Amino acid sequence: MSKRIGLYFGTFNPIHVGHLIIANHMVQYAELDELWFVVSPQNPLKPKASLLADYHRLALVRIAVDNNFKLRASNIEFDLPQPSYTIHTLAALSEKHPDHDFTIIMGEDNLNTLPKWKNYDQILEHYSILVYPRVESDENLSVISGDRSDLLDHPKVTMVDAPLMKISASFIRKAVHDGRDVRYLLTEPVLKYVDEMNFYR
Repeated sequence: MSKRIGLYFGTFNPIHVGHLIIANHMVQYAELDELWFVVSPQNPLKPKASLLADYHRLALVRIAVDNNFKLRASNIEFDLPQPSYTIHTLAALSEKHPDHDFTIIMGEDNLNTLPKWKNYDQILEHYSILVYPRVESDENLSVISGDRSDLLDHPKVTMVDAPLMKISASFIRKAVHDGRDVRYLLTEPVLKYVDEMNFYR
């Protein structure tokens, strides 16, 4: 019997409690057997000073989900050509795990930009999408509150009543840099790793 696997894509720089709350909600309420955090590699053509090395971000995800057998980290994109395209990642995963049924997990703001993705029509044809609501920020306000995408009415797209999370990795990075206490925004193992490695300071 095939497993239904949710794929949660991101840089996870760093993975924080907002990511974990969304992920846990999906495996508990969206009929997923497992959820995989797909860690996106750094694009070599677009270096970012604040982006941790791939293996560090993967390590942070692994220690964040270490005690939850329904959550796991995936480095599938590390070995794929850059830049990473979701359609290529899905094809690689489906070839490697033919017994799994993969489902994409994304925020509502990302759904509205889906038509700009490479081969998005093929994604919708072969894979289902679970969408969680995103808080309207200055960054995504125009995307969400503008002309709403009719993709929410697509038979392969399901809106999940997940908790609204207004926690961003960029806020956490700045807080750490400014010497603020972020103990409630990161799990204890992640916070310990970030602190010991002196990240974001």
